Amino acid sequence: MIAAGVDIGSLSTEAVIFDKNKGILGYSIFLTGGSSKDASRLSLKQAIESAKVKQEEVRRIVSTGCAREIADFADKKITEITCLAQGVSYLHPECRTVIDIGGQDTKVIRVDGKGRVLEFDMNDKCAAGTGRFLEVMAKALTVELDQMGERSLRYNNDLTISSICTVFAESEVVSLVSEGQQVEDILHAIHNAVADRTIGLLERIGELQPPVVMTGGVAKNIGVVKALEAKMETPLTIYAEPQIVGALGAALLALNGL
Repeated sequence: MIAAGVDIGSLSTEAVIFDKNKGILGYSIFLTGGSSKDASRLSLKQAIESAKVKQEEVRRIVSTGCAREIADFADKKITEITCLAQGVSYLHPECRTVIDIGGQDTKVIRVDGKGRVLEFDMNDKCAAGTGRFLEVMAKALTVELDQMGERSLRYNNDLTISSICTVFAESEVVSLVSEGQQVEDILHAIHNAVADRTIGLLERIGELQPPVVMTGGVAKNIGVVKALEAKMETPLTIYAEPQIVGALGAALLALNGL
């Protein structure tokens, strides 16, 4: 049996095609843009093409993500918390804590060995500490987003970004630039601010339980990863393509008929 999961987020939409016997057959990552409905259909189409299967071979589809309800082609809509837990459990069954940082929100989840959610919290009212926060800071510093992490590792001085709000934090960054501070030092401070925000969420779900897996687009930023590892004093496990874990979990739930 072949199933699909589609994770419709604010900035990107991912789809995974999963075979019960062969595992992941294909996937896609598609910019959501101005139409979540169009993005969900195009992402699913691309994933099916990547998997080299026919659309009629995909027996069940589960949608997840903040715009999951618009997926009128889905057999069921399931929250991203549940789907992330399932996806992580499949890839890393030893995992007990999940950190997911996407474009507009941050989620922290405690799971058991069967992918069941024991506790969770999320920052869904403010872009602070998310991918959008990093985009704004990259623009303020005229640094390419995909270069931020590597450049932050070359810092010399510890600076601090004290504001939680993205708008105020941007003002702090502009002030640090006007003071003549090095870009690498400012980037290091930005990544520490993201890590601090995430640690605050983790503390709200109780004592940290390793092993810890990180998912979402921000997991590709080595600066954030290193800042989190230093503050948690534990390593992070990251799947080769951390953006598709939620869609993978949705596909697994579709396969199980949920």
